[in-house]
Amino acid sequence: MSDIGLGVKTPKKTCDDTNCPFHGHLSARRKILDGKVVSAKMAKTVTVERDYLHYVPKYARYEKRRSRIMAHNPPCLEVREGDRVRVAECRPISKEVAFVVVEKLAPSS
Repeated sequence: MSDIGLGVKTPKKTCDDTNCPFHGHLSARRKILDGKVVSAKMAKTVTVERDYLHYVPKYARYEKRRSRIMAHNPPCLEVREGDRVRVAECRPISKEVAFVVVEKLAPSS
C-alpha cells in the first residue's frame, strides 16, 4: 500500500492489479477530474461523465457541456454505476483509457 501523493485516502481493500495506483505500478499525475459513473459494464473499465460550463464570448454567457472519459477501475475501489468518483490522468493503458479512478466520492443513491 502506498500514498499516491494526490491527497486521496488509500482503500482498505487490497488487490493484485498491476494498473492500480495504490497496489500496482501505475503512476497518476496531472489532471484530476470529478464525475459520475454512467457505465461499468466493461472489465476493469468505467465510463465517467462530467458536466462543465463553457463560456461563449459572443453572447457573454455560459453553456452546459458534458464529456465522457474512459477510466481504469481498480478492483480494490469497487466502483459501480451511479457513483460519484474522482479520476486522475495516467499513462495510456489502451487506445481510449488514459485515466484511472483514484477515489469514490459518494455511493450511488
